[in-house]
Amino acid sequence: MPFFHRLLTIVGLCLAICSGTQALAQDQVQTLVQTSAPQGMAQGARKDANHIAAELVATPSAQKDGDWTLALHFTPAPGWHGYWRNPGDAGYGMRLGWTLPEGWSVGEPLYPVPQTLLIAGLMNHVYEGDYAVLIPLNAPAGAAADGQTVSLDAQWLACTDKICVPEEAELSVRLENQDNASRFDAWRAALPPLLDQQAQFSLGPKTLRIAIPLPASLDVPAPYLFLGETQLVDYAGAQIFRRKGDTLVAELPRKGLEQDAEALSGILKLDDAGNGVRFIAQPGTVPSGGIILSGGGEGTDAAGNLAPLWVLLAGALAGGLLLNIMPCVFPILSLKALSLARAGESEAEARREGLAYSAGVILACVMLGVLLLALRAGGTEIGWAFQLQEPGVVVALLALALAITANLAGLYELPSLSLNRAGGRSGAFSTGLLAAFVATPCTGPFMAAAMGAALLLPPAQALLLFAALGLGLALPFLLLGFIPPLRRILPRPGPWMDRFRKILAVPMGLTVLALVWLCLQLGGGAFAALALALAAAFTLLLVIVIRRYQAGRRALPLFIAGLAVLAVIGVIGLPRLEDSSSAEADSLLAVVPFSEDALSAARAEGKPVFLWFTADWCLTCKVNENVAIEREETRKAFEKAGVVAMRGDWTRREPAITRFLTRHGVGGVPLYLWYPADGGEPEVLPQILTPDSLTDRASR
Repeated sequence: MPFFHRLLTIVGLCLAICSGTQALAQDQVQTLVQTSAPQGMAQGARKDANHIAAELVATPSAQKDGDWTLALHFTPAPGWHGYWRNPGDAGYGMRLGWTLPEGWSVGEPLYPVPQTLLIAGLMNHVYEGDYAVLIPLNAPAGAAADGQTVSLDAQWLACTDKICVPEEAELSVRLENQDNASRFDAWRAALPPLLDQQAQFSLGPKTLRIAIPLPASLDVPAPYLFLGETQLVDYAGAQIFRRKGDTLVAELPRKGLEQDAEALSGILKLDDAGNGVRFIAQPGTVPSGGIILSGGGEGTDAAGNLAPLWVLLAGALAGGLLLNIMPCVFPILSLKALSLARAGESEAEARREGLAYSAGVILACVMLGVLLLALRAGGTEIGWAFQLQEPGVVVALLALALAITANLAGLYELPSLSLNRAGGRSGAFSTGLLAAFVATPCTGPFMAAAMGAALLLPPAQALLLFAALGLGLALPFLLLGFIPPLRRILPRPGPWMDRFRKILAVPMGLTVLALVWLCLQLGGGAFAALALALAAAFTLLLVIVIRRYQAGRRALPLFIAGLAVLAVIGVIGLPRLEDSSSAEADSLLAVVPFSEDALSAARAEGKPVFLWFTADWCLTCKVNENVAIEREETRKAFEKAGVVAMRGDWTRREPAITRFLTRHGVGGVPLYLWYPADGGEPEVLPQILTPDSLTDRASR
């Protein structure tokens, strides 16, 4: 290779890397490593001089049709690996130059199932042990093989996790009877068989979906799809698999290149034992829905399979149960419990009220799930608590929370939030709806895995998880209604109950302050001021209307008119004052804003990476940040270990973050990932961090 040509190749490589064009960079790397080897390499390379030894072997004898099969047998040295025909994000496949007898030809090489190797965020399709590639050798009609010799100039890339070396060997084999039947039997057994039915695929702007015909009785414990076509999908992205009858549907994230494909081919790995099948796919209809098999994330096991449905249901139930101790729900639950203690109604009426309250809570959670799934099915990138990313919804929650605070403080009394139980069963139902609605600012633990699975499961199972979440939220009051000894444990009625109700206004008032702060983060100071003014006006309107109603005067027309005026002011004024620019929150750590490119670049540096996803409306997130992340000890440990701290802020809707969360099997925040320095798979940290969670990992 002339020096000037080599120099141009290096310059092209630098330009490709600087411009972030990975496909171009990979092509330049291939050109450079192939042509920059010493000139004598093609003549002098032998299998004992290479890091991956190679030999060319022919079948023991010709097959019935006179054709032969050749085996290119590779034996990597310890720590070295070779590549599949599509190497993935790095490397290149082998190149074969044949010298054949007159009229003879070779077919497409047949590879065994490759393995995945993730290094610095780059996914490679490799062979780390002994393997053989079989090549059909086609003889012309009536040709005699005796004495014929087949020669090959083979080139391949040998790599460790740190260096790569282009290698080459001149190989030949004489077509004659040989005693190697057992070797060929083992090599053929390692080849994935070709499916007798064609697969179908649908290529979207963000996702490639492939429907592979596979009997429902066939166990697929650890699926992974190796696509033969290059630069079409994000190799390091999470692959999601669903089973729909006798069809396995694979969903692969696109790389972002706008390219079409008339046909696809590849290998579907079935398990970790090297079993798989080959497929050829044509454009067609890919079914939707199905039972999730793999998606990765908190709701999955080590193989990437979703936890059993009963485990996910238990997580949703526990998450809903814990929401009752959040400051936005606890006052409502306490008030309803005290109302049961004061009323002393019949057992039947207590059970009916418990059922009515539970029905309201579960209905609200299921309807929220229906809305979430419908919006996602329509292409909107959203996750759990998506409504808190909408400034208008947050303003409505602020008005509601302030109105409840005023009710608890004794400024007025709603029948459904009263100690005298004047609301009855209808009041209990509406209180259940209210409790579920105001619970949305609070995201508790145990919910991420269940809600993330709800975004991957078929709709019926997903809605079952939302119902379980509602049941967990309603469970304490439901038990009070059905178990008399629990009601007898409650303190006896007395004047203290009115004082206690006023005390309950404090945690609800804290929720009001949190929502005002969230309005400030979402829309700026002017937006938050108008939102608070509207909420105060709404509360004042309720006080006036309810007092008029209790005095026997007409109140409904006044309420409708006042509500209409407030709505008009909000619809016109709030968008004008909203400042959508959001500044990064201050941090003790040297924080890098999250993006896929930033994460890949950080991992390529060979440093550990701590990536966390948070939101200003996520109470669990803020507690963890105070306890474990925003600490001087954490900052010092990260600086000493060279840890890259990366934060994804999901306070506002951010499609890139939503896609990343979905790929990791969670439906919301918080999510904490620790990427090791050696480029291995990330560790998903618990949702509840301890003070030493991060410092201990940084010091390892």
